[in-house]
Amino acid sequence: MSTGATNAAFDEVVRLLRFDTTSRDSNLAIVEYVTEKLRGVGVEPTLVPNEDGTKANLFATIPAADGTTSGGIVLSGHTDVVPVDGQVWASDPFDPVVRDGLLYGRGSCDMKAFIGVILAKLPQLVEARLAEPIHLAFSYDEEVGCLGAVSLIEAMQVAGLTPRGCIVGEPTSMRVVLGHKSINVFRIDFRGVAAHSSLTPEGVNAIVHASEFAVFAQRIADEFRDNGPFDEHYVVPFTTLSVNQINGGIAVNTVPAECSLVFEFRSVAAVDQAQLTQRFRTEVQRIDAVMSAQNPEAGAKLTVVAAAPGVDTPDDADIVSFAAACGAIPSPDKATFGTEAGLFAQAGIPTVVCGPGDIAQAHAPNEFIALEQIEQCERFLEGVIDSLSTSD
Repeated sequence: MSTGATNAAFDEVVRLLRFDTTSRDSNLAIVEYVTEKLRGVGVEPTLVPNEDGTKANLFATIPAADGTTSGGIVLSGHTDVVPVDGQVWASDPFDPVVRDGLLYGRGSCDMKAFIGVILAKLPQLVEARLAEPIHLAFSYDEEVGCLGAVSLIEAMQVAGLTPRGCIVGEPTSMRVVLGHKSINVFRIDFRGVAAHSSLTPEGVNAIVHASEFAVFAQRIADEFRDNGPFDEHYVVPFTTLSVNQINGGIAVNTVPAECSLVFEFRSVAAVDQAQLTQRFRTEVQRIDAVMSAQNPEAGAKLTVVAAAPGVDTPDDADIVSFAAACGAIPSPDKATFGTEAGLFAQAGIPTVVCGPGDIAQAHAPNEFIALEQIEQCERFLEGVIDSLSTSD
């Protein structure tokens, strides 16, 4: 095992934390930095930009000693972070500091520490005589619905990469996490007809119809809570559903013509994600018909804001035993949070979630990661290199 890599890993993590990669902004600066690091060790990355070119995914392959790029393991991470707006920090969130063995900074545990350790290990990765390749996959816009990883995985498939497994380095305290629920976010726009509140029959009240849907959604949430299906490996062992935002109306004496409602559900593997989504579409279509009957100008429309599949990797999958053999902590746990793991699994790549840090610190003010967790991640990456290296 390496003895001098800790300082290198720490330095790389600190450099990454100084990039403000809040999802609403560009991530190109950090992608350019990673590109330079890869080219510095002779690896040429592929960039997959978004439509307007303001953001980019990146993937790169460190081939096997014989030049093979098929098979191998993906190490996956996202470059974006959540905002710090309205949060009170004890220090600048983008100027990382260490206090009492903890490294503070936005993205420290979610999830730039994992990427930083990978960058620190690049010289070892390219010098190793690998029996099979290691693929690096870094995305944009994970924090706003796993948006970037969709085109990233498609580009990897077009390039002919066929990994046998993937490790998504989200914070699990270096435990091997086998699954998480799907993530599904929707907005419904209710278009009513305005009228003076003394003449309500002349209007169509958008808020009333939005409230009707909210009640419908809560009934479904109650069904899952009471009847399941259940998966006891989750802290909340059933599919959850909640209406989390609603906005409408302009004045107390005006029938509201507009109302928007945002809701989400997170489903366990036993629930058909598409079938449940269709259940909501059907209800919106019913409300749309009712509103249109009141006035042809009224109606309701559902928009999918984000939809990422869950993951439920069998505990006997090769990637599970591989991660454990590399030094990760075996566990039957499933994550309360969503990741890009479901997208890799959907693409036919068995995937686990395993990375440094504790999700309890993610997104919070004064986000931190314990330096000991960075060291554990280093040992894990060294285990990955050792496991994939040939003795020839």
